[in-house]
Amino acid sequence: MMRDNRQANRVRFEHKHIVSIMGVDGTWRRTCILLDASGSGAKLEVEGSIDPLKAQEFFLVLSSTGLAFRRCELIWVDGAQVGVHFVIGKAKSKGVAEKRLVGSQ
Repeated sequence: MMRDNRQANRVRFEHKHIVSIMGVDGTWRRTCILLDASGSGAKLEVEGSIDPLKAQEFFLVLSSTGLAFRRCELIWVDGAQVGVHFVIGKAKSKGVAEKRLVGSQ
């Protein structure tokens, strides 16, 4: 049995939440069941082959339209279940944001 090393509290779902994982380059996609999630990561059950997950980084697509997604890093694999950590991008500097606002007016 795996030891629970989580740093954030997780929310477990009573009903199946069907989501997808997709390669960063868009060349592959797998259907998954979202088992639990937190602000920093999630546990998924992957349908089909997990071979593409060797890429280590991919998108977790949370909506059918693809408008809700998170960039993920693979943390662990246990059979069909995987643990992912949400990758948080660096915030853009204030100067760059201000230049965009000024340029768009």
